Amino acid sequence: MLTMTENASTLVRTITDQSVGTTEGGLRISQAESTTDFAVDVVPAPEAADQIVEREGARVFLEENAATALSDRILDAQLDENNAVRFSLGLPA
Repeated sequence: MLTMTENASTLVRTITDQSVGTTEGGLRISQAESTTDFAVDVVPAPEAADQIVEREGARVFLEENAATALSDRILDAQLDENNAVRFSLGLPA
């Protein structure tokens, strides 16, 4: 199952609090079947079949294809020099 670093959970929680304003909201990661690209959206609630990953109040919703593709990954996040959020996916050490 996807895990989040402390940085990722802090930034996901901040983004969803500012964008959605409810504790039910989160960051949704999806992947179309014919591609390796992921789409990331801030949403007010998960879809019925989404896998939910939570850490310290941060919620990430994974649609089925993304959940499979990211099952062994770690989500990290950093702010760049322009204060834009940069997400990255890594493998456990």
